[in-house]
Amino acid sequence: VQLQASGGGLVQPGGSLRLSCKASGINFGLNTMDWYRQAPGKQRELVASISGGGNADVDDSVKGRFTISRDNVRRTLYLQMNSLKPEDSAIYYCSVALGRRYWGQGTQVTVSS
Repeated sequence: VQLQASGGGLVQPGGSLRLSCKASGINFGLNTMDWYRQAPGKQRELVASISGGGNADVDDSVKGRFTISRDNVRRTLYLQMNSLKPEDSAIYYCSVALGRRYWGQGTQVTVSS
């Protein structure tokens, strides 16, 4: 299983970023995919999930600002992040649970003026 995340960067408050995660080694369309994040000194937390059929759920802290989506043909998971706040700064990880949980390498998101 390989999960390759990209799209992070430095953005000003109120800005937007789109994260991508390319998956290989799994039957992508059948699996629920997740985005987690971890800020310095904090526990890793679940941000958003999407089932293989496209049913999506996001944490209340990002509801109305973040959208999770997927392209099963391209085997790619996305996280569109709008109206970013400094408290959204973290390393973002894509993840899938297949008996055990697999993690991508993470992509850094920094929201700062």
